[in-house]
Amino acid sequence: MIEQMLEYNKQFVESKAYEQFKTSKYPDKKIAIVTCMDTRLVELLPAALGIKNGDVKIIKNAGGTITNPFDSTVRSLLVAIYELGVNEIMIIGHTGCGVQGMDSKEMQHLMRERGIDNEHINLMKHCGIDLDSWLHGFDDTEAAVLETVDLVKNHPLVPKDIIVRGYIMDSETGELKTI
Repeated sequence: MIEQMLEYNKQFVESKAYEQFKTSKYPDKKIAIVTCMDTRLVELLPAALGIKNGDVKIIKNAGGTITNPFDSTVRSLLVAIYELGVNEIMIIGHTGCGVQGMDSKEMQHLMRERGIDNEHINLMKHCGIDLDSWLHGFDDTEAAVLETVDLVKNHPLVPKDIIVRGYIMDSETGELKTI
C-alpha cells in the first residue's frame, strides 16, 4: 500500500497538483485544533468547520486529549502560540472514539500477542512509565475534553489571553456541540 502512495505522490508532484495547496506556515485564522486521529475526521472535520489548507494548525493524537502537561501535543501548542501567532485553541473530541473505554491491560495483552516480550513491558515500568495509566483510555468523552481544556487553560506556559474551548463532534454528521 505504501508503494502505491509513493507512486501517487510522484504523479502528484509531476503534475504540479500541489499548487492549489500553497500557503504559509502561519495559520490564517490563528486557531489551533487538538483533535483525534480518527479516520472519520480526516475530511469531515475540515469540511464541517469550513477550513481549508492554511487556515488552522491541526494537532492529532489518539483521543484528541492531553494526558501529560509536557507531552508533544502541549509542545506543539506552545510552538503554535509563540512562533506561529495562534490565539485560540479548540479541543475537539468526537462520538464513538476508539480511546473511550480503551483498556491498558488488553493493549498489553495484544502487545504480547504481537511478539513484545514481557521483559520489554516490564522495562517500561522500571523506567518510570506507568503503562496502566499511559495506555488507559477515558470513560466519558465530554469529561476528557473538559479535562484537556482545563489543562491547557491553566498550563503555566500558556498565556492567559489565549482562548481555549472544548467541543464534541458527531462522527457521522460533523455537528459540533460546545461543552
